[in-house]
Amino acid sequence: MTKFATVGGIGFVIDLLIFNALLFSGDDGAGPLHDSPLWAKTLSMTAATVVTFAGNRLWTFRHRARTGLAREYSLFFLLNGIGLGIALACLGFSRYVLGLSGPLADNIAANVVGLGLGTLFRFWSYRTWVFPSHESRRPASESV
Repeated sequence: MTKFATVGGIGFVIDLLIFNALLFSGDDGAGPLHDSPLWAKTLSMTAATVVTFAGNRLWTFRHRARTGLAREYSLFFLLNGIGLGIALACLGFSRYVLGLSGPLADNIAANVVGLGLGTLFRFWSYRTWVFPSHESRRPASESV
């Protein structure tokens, strides 16, 4: 859990920095994607996903069974896509249903609520499907 949190923390920092740079980095407080928070979140989380895949595969879950790079990478990105969907739903609801915007509202919706819920989903799904445990096979019982 500590390794997962460390890798996730690094991914969080990358996600947070890129997200805020894309939305709020200009002199007037408006970044290049200030009117497109869902695109900003998609780009920032994609960058963080590339880094977290490497960290999780090579460090967090290195002791787990290897099922092939292509399979692990595909599943990792698919499951991160679901996690991204959770974050986008929270951000979209905050922005477009509740009418909340700005650095605080967008970061709470996307990077606290959305990322928190997405992280719970990702931890469970990585352990279950992407980096499964080694199958423990017990020898068949022998009759005495």
